[in-house]
Amino acid sequence: MDTFDLNWGIIKSFPIIYLDGYITQGAKQLLEETYNEIIGRVKTKMLIFDFSKIDYINSSGISFFLNILSISNKTGIEIIFAGLSDQIKKVIDIVELTDYVKVFDTIDTAIKYCNNELGED
Repeated sequence: MDTFDLNWGIIKSFPIIYLDGYITQGAKQLLEETYNEIIGRVKTKMLIFDFSKIDYINSSGISFFLNILSISNKTGIEIIFAGLSDQIKKVIDIVELTDYVKVFDTIDTAIKYCNNELGED
């Protein structure tokens, strides 16, 4: 059975969702609940997803991110991906998600980008 888990935290005022496992239909509810919890509790202009422990993403996972991008675009929240493996990066490229999100190799480079964008140190 493909497992999925996540947790989230805040680093330098930026919420980060740490993903782990397989992003399939079974992950959708937890992803949605976590996204809604963060947006309800944290005032933010940027939200980082850490993919460094993601082994697989299917069309249901892609659908979740397309939906989140649509919602975030309306609310002015920039979605950022970090730590994608070459395989996951290829999938993200094929479905053209990289046209709508910033992608960074590490959480540190994503946070640096966020700081620069908001003029923070």
